[in-house]
Amino acid sequence: STLAESNLYRSWKADVIGMTNMPEAKLAREAEIRYASVSMVTDYDCWHPDHENVDVQQVIKVLLGNAAKAKNMIKNLIENFENHIDPKDPTNNCLDVAIITAPEKRTKKTIDKLKTVAGRVLNK
Repeated sequence: STLAESNLYRSWKADVIGMTNMPEAKLAREAEIRYASVSMVTDYDCWHPDHENVDVQQVIKVLLGNAAKAKNMIKNLIENFENHIDPKDPTNNCLDVAIITAPEKRTKKTIDKLKTVAGRVLNK
């Protein structure tokens, strides 16, 4: 962030700033895909009076540490994901109402392209 952006975020009482994931989250839900955003801090923003400006090496060092943490998190998620699936979760059937193209207007090419994420509904 620039100093002006940083001060604006601070005036909003924001503790952490980053890019939004809203479009991805909405599209994932529509496709019945579980989605979570994980944010890992790399550095203090430019406003912080008690810290020097960060350099690329410092950010890379923190990024590498975050990458190791992320790998452990993914391994844990893979090992435990099925223990946390709720069969009554509405995400399980969002596609039932997400596709509005009439079946007779769907081409075989499009159905084949989308079968991995939407085959359950497209093949009805």
